[in-house]
Amino acid sequence: MFENNQEQVAEETSDTSSQIDTSQVNANASASTAKDVAENKDYLSPNLFDDVKVIDKTDLDENEINKKISTDLESKYSNTFGYIAEHSLIDGRVVGMNERDVLIDIGFKSEGIIDRSEFSDDDLPTIGDQVQVYLEFIEDASGNTILSKEKADFLRRWKELKDAFENEKIIKGKIIRRIKGGLVVDLGVVQAFLPGSQVDVRPIQDFDIYLEKEIEMRIVKFNESRKNIVVSHKIILEDSLKEQREALFKELEIGSIIEGRVKNITDFGVFVDLGGIDGLLHITDLSWGRVNHPSEVISINDNITVKVIEYDEERRRVSLGLKQLAPHPWEEVDIKYPIGNTVKGKVVSLTNYGCFIELEPGVEGLIHVSEISWTKHIKNPSEVYNMGDEVDAKVLSIDTDDKKISLGVKQLQPDPWDEIEEKYMVGTKHKVIVQNLTQFGAFAELDDGIDGLIHVSDLSWTKVIKHPKEVVEKGDELEIKILEVSRDNRRISLGFKQLHDDPWPMLIEKYEAGNEASGEIIKILDKGIIIQLEDEVEGIIPFGKMSKKDRRSLAGQYEVGANLSGIVMKVSSEDKKVVLYKEELAGSGSRTNANDEVKEYLKKQQTNTGEKMEMPQELLELANQVKQDQSESKKSGVTEND
Repeated sequence: MFENNQEQVAEETSDTSSQIDTSQVNANASASTAKDVAENKDYLSPNLFDDVKVIDKTDLDENEINKKISTDLESKYSNTFGYIAEHSLIDGRVVGMNERDVLIDIGFKSEGIIDRSEFSDDDLPTIGDQVQVYLEFIEDASGNTILSKEKADFLRRWKELKDAFENEKIIKGKIIRRIKGGLVVDLGVVQAFLPGSQVDVRPIQDFDIYLEKEIEMRIVKFNESRKNIVVSHKIILEDSLKEQREALFKELEIGSIIEGRVKNITDFGVFVDLGGIDGLLHITDLSWGRVNHPSEVISINDNITVKVIEYDEERRRVSLGLKQLAPHPWEEVDIKYPIGNTVKGKVVSLTNYGCFIELEPGVEGLIHVSEISWTKHIKNPSEVYNMGDEVDAKVLSIDTDDKKISLGVKQLQPDPWDEIEEKYMVGTKHKVIVQNLTQFGAFAELDDGIDGLIHVSDLSWTKVIKHPKEVVEKGDELEIKILEVSRDNRRISLGFKQLHDDPWPMLIEKYEAGNEASGEIIKILDKGIIIQLEDEVEGIIPFGKMSKKDRRSLAGQYEVGANLSGIVMKVSSEDKKVVLYKEELAGSGSRTNANDEVKEYLKKQQTNTGEKMEMPQELLELANQVKQDQSESKKSGVTEND
């Protein structure tokens, strides 16, 4: 075999130069040699022996004749050497063969040898046949002339393929095997590479279907030096489709209904082969219903009927529609789904404000989060539903212009708030479970899904509650009283302190202005000192008019937990505090009691003479109250002496 069967097919590389290594000629052979071979195709001219003389036997002695013939023949053979060159094509005749070799007479002093394996059983010659061979060596180490049939066939075929490439001729080849990136094609002695992208105009999923098939192709790359050939079948198909494409574009009209084959599927749509033209079937035009991916509706190689909805002849773009072949589902939606009817659908989308239910392809309704339950506070519909769930709902409203349908689920059940006022009457007592705590109050469950609010101000008569956790915890069971029920607003106000009578009328009497009261210091603030009095009542002794420095210095003389007393100035049920007065904290420098100071203040106010006293605001408020009381006494004829 030629060059020890060195012909190989190189696997495709990352660039376009990836090709089949079909070299069958020794690397030392040059292009100029091939040209010389073509010009000296016949090395044994028929006139080669025209000048040989015929000598009569009687004219010469036999020895002289033999000597003369030998000399002439040697001369002729010597001249023949100049026409025979290694690595060239020559014609020869089969003169013999055995199990291993075929002997070829090439007009040389000795026959040339060709390995019999270079001939197939079908083309094995017989003695006397003319054959074209390749001269490898005039003489090898053993003195034999070595010829090659395979290399001669390769050079002859290579010349034919070169001509086909230069003239863009169509050739035929047989697919013999698959390699990385494409296929190997047998072109007759020479092998070529067919890239996967050049097999067809459409993407090929399975290249094995082409094995052992003979197809037409054109040479698109011809590398003389590397003996590589790249072919394309796609280019032939494109040429054949070009005329069809032009004719199809002339026939296309918006609204035309045509058939095609699904060529490719992407995330955004489907490419359909219309017979030389690719049209795009966008995902939004596949179905009136919701489609997450085109593969849900259609598959590769499907034959489908589509409608032309738009085309651009200059840009060669065609937009197709599949859903347009069916009536729009919203045309009679108000008849199919009357308001008040119960419908069934599938959850196709979940948002933070509701879930969309597909009633039929192209028709969806929204169940707003507020329409899921009468009583439960649902923040997100995903708490109740999952994608694909079958849901029953009632049609609440239809907007055909905006193509919107409002649905409700809670409407399928009785509204518990319809009887809430009868079930939870104002003033009645009930046991509840604390469900949630907020800054402004505690929510407690009266019934399944029915919550009421205990406002922070309704937790205690006497304590100032800043957060409900000071009194209750989540999960606590409490007894409460119904304060207010609003069916329209779906609110129930609850009271905890209302279980007991308001103690402030009694406390006002107990902590009469001018009386002394004492308690334990619980807080020292910038504005005064808070003490804990009896009956869970807090008292405040405000700092008088003094500098911040003096206040801080004075406050440092007192400690939390120490006992402190003062004179009652005012009782405030609204603020839930008893305001007290203490001389050393007032900053007035006076040593008289509170009543005397109030009287002195009022006296100066009445006469409008002298300098006014600097007193705490609470004392001034008390003085104003005393002044008002005195004025009312005068009107009634009652004097201070009385």
